[in-house]
Amino acid sequence: MPRLRKFIISVSCLYFTGVVLGVNLRDLVPKTIVKLEDLSGKSIAIDAYNALYQFLAIIRQPDGTPLKDAGGRITSHLSGLLYRTSNLVEMGIKPVYVFDGAPPALKEVEIKRRMKVKEEALVRYEQALREGKTEEARVYAQATSHLKDYMAEDSKKLLDLMGIPWVQAPSEGEAQAAHLVKRGDTDFCASQDYDSLLFGAPKLVRNLTITGRRKLPSKNIYIEVIPEVVEMENVLKGCGITYEQLIDVGILIGTDFNPDGIKGLGPKTALKLIKEHETLENALPHLKNAEFPAEPQRIREIFLRPKVTDNYRIEWKEPNTEGVIDFICRERDFSEERVRKAIEKMLKGTEKLKGKTTLEKWFV
Repeated sequence: MPRLRKFIISVSCLYFTGVVLGVNLRDLVPKTIVKLEDLSGKSIAIDAYNALYQFLAIIRQPDGTPLKDAGGRITSHLSGLLYRTSNLVEMGIKPVYVFDGAPPALKEVEIKRRMKVKEEALVRYEQALREGKTEEARVYAQATSHLKDYMAEDSKKLLDLMGIPWVQAPSEGEAQAAHLVKRGDTDFCASQDYDSLLFGAPKLVRNLTITGRRKLPSKNIYIEVIPEVVEMENVLKGCGITYEQLIDVGILIGTDFNPDGIKGLGPKTALKLIKEHETLENALPHLKNAEFPAEPQRIREIFLRPKVTDNYRIEWKEPNTEGVIDFICRERDFSEERVRKAIEKMLKGTEKLKGKTTLEKWFV
């Protein structure tokens, strides 16, 4: 199998297995398996772009074509946003979506790498379609997802109509989500990536937006994807390091701001080095032929002092049912029956949360 196809299949599998796409701390952090019901009554800041990319990758036709309206506009992201959010609210969960702003300059290399993968995947996708290889085409299609400006704007409009708050981050959405938790404005942040921990998130939920039964790409295997809670306190205690040292471990492994890290260095070895030598600078001389192009302190600063804002207001409102219908049924060709059922689930969830027949006290 060509290297590109192996890579793309592995990337596609990440959306279904909950494996990390950012810094690879998976083997180091203790996790607690939970059910969605366990998060009832909790507010959760969700990395919006992370979730929307998942929806774009997963919600597709058998040949990999995304859902579209009559005008050819992609609607997979809106479908995922509506139905996943309604499921969360039905469980009594109070979501807040956080949208990315301008990325730090050091992320440019990673952004270019991802674009190259998408471009190559698109070529393979079109070739597989011409050859009638439907399953292979779908795998490549999942790696071609682009989040265009109109998708983010449509998502914000839909959230407004659903009465779900969203926050515009000045830079990294994960940093802003972590900031909301640190300020006590939400109970958790949610993302597939462990980068949230490097941004100082006290509590992280993974697999929130892809929970359920999923088929692995190119395999006749189904798996159950379930939520995981990761707590910073337990991570630091379990690893026997400080928060600043956790950042150094991440930098050694590789982050979005230094994608390659130290080649050949895994999480466990990186942790051992930091525990032995205390800092990244002290550890580097003990690595033979290690190439580290970026200045470690510049990367540290992104995590320790990220660009975030306090200029936001988190308020849940009663959904504008007819507004939602007008937007995604009449403008985006969604099924009105299904959309009304989704909104009804939201209403029932909020009523159940308070044990009342009114929404008044839930929306504060």
